[in-house]
Parts: sequence; C-alpha cells; structure tokens
Amino acid sequence: MKALIIGATGATGKDLVRVLLQDRDYTAVVIFVRRSTGIVHPKLIEIVIDFNKLENESEVIKGDVWFSCLGTTMKAAGSKEKQWHIDYDIPAKFAEIAKRNGVTKAVLLSAYGASAKSSVFYSRVKGNLEDRIASLAFEQYIIFRPGLLLRKNTNRLGERMTAGALKVLNFLGLIRKFRPLPTFTLAEKMAKAPKVLAPGMHVIELDRISGF
Repeated sequence: MKALIIGATGATGKDLVRVLLQDRDYTAVVIFVRRSTGIVHPKLIEIVIDFNKLENESEVIKGDVWFSCLGTTMKAAGSKEKQWHIDYDIPAKFAEIAKRNGVTKAVLLSAYGASAKSSVFYSRVKGNLEDRIASLAFEQYIIFRPGLLLRKNTNRLGERMTAGALKVLNFLGLIRKFRPLPTFTLAEKMAKAPKVLAPGMHVIELDRISGF
C-alpha cells in the first residue's frame, strides 16, 4: 500500500512514519510537510507544500490510504480561528482531494470526547472534522480517539504532571480506561488498522486502543 500522511512532524506523526517505513505492507510512505524533515529512506517520499494551497498539490495526493495526525493546541495556534484552520480546514480539504483522487482508506487521529455538539471548542473542532470526512464516504474510514498521549521526552510540564497523576490512579485501580498512551503504541495501532479492519466506518475509543 502507498500511504499518505499529514501531521508527520508531530509526536504521533513522527512515530507513525517510523512504523510505516518498517512495515512491509506499506511500499511507499508520502509525507506532506511545511519544511524538510531531513529523513532519508528508500520508501519515503517527502513533499514540501504550502498547506494553504493544497489544490496546487492535488496531482501528488494519490495513494491507497491517508493518515491524518495533524493538530495543534490553542497556545501554539494563538487563536480559535487559527486552531480551527489547522485542525479542521486543512485536513478536511486534504480529505476532499484524496477522495477525489481515488484514495479509498482514511485513518484519522481525533480525540476523546470529539463531538460536533460539544460545548468544548477543541472537542467540537474534532467532531466536526470527523463528520466532514464521514460525509465523503471513503470505502474504509477509521477514527482513533485517544486520551492523554505520552510523548517521548516531552517538555510540557502539565502533560508530565497529568500523566503522573493518571499512572498513580491506574495503579490504584481507578479510572483505568484513561491510562496514558505512548504515541508509538498509538502509531502502531493506526498502521495496523487499515490492514485488519473491514470496509466501513470504525471508531476506536481510548479504552480499546491498547488492546486493538
């Protein structure tokens, strides 16, 4: 299979690239990035693009399965409008082009609690994106909704503190389904999903991801 990835420079995206490059079932891995990653591999095709002009790159958005790991935080984006643009507008447009170009499988990294009706802005953005991609009717559409992700060597204090607290609660047998998930584990599950799941839409909630 030929895989396409947006969000390849984020924590989960980087791990997904590594997993796919090592997986014999994926014959080519195409990453769309704002600037070169410097990664060199026989199966890797790196395309540096302007994500605000995706139509200009439509001829290279072709393959078998599309993975979206694209996302940001309000702090990094600077405003709700900019976060909506990154988390919704860009992946939605990419999905439209991919569908038009015959890509049949889509794998979306979403988030726990995603819903277009949510009162929480982040969850609402993710829910709207899920619905938009669903409306495109890919032959196979897989949504992953993880909770807290453990990023290797993270420098986010709040993330480290929350992960530590959840580990303690899980050790005590409490809120077990909310245990933090390493990004590499999530990447492995995302790579596996298109190969083992049937056609149709699948939503993998956080309490099912580790055992998937």
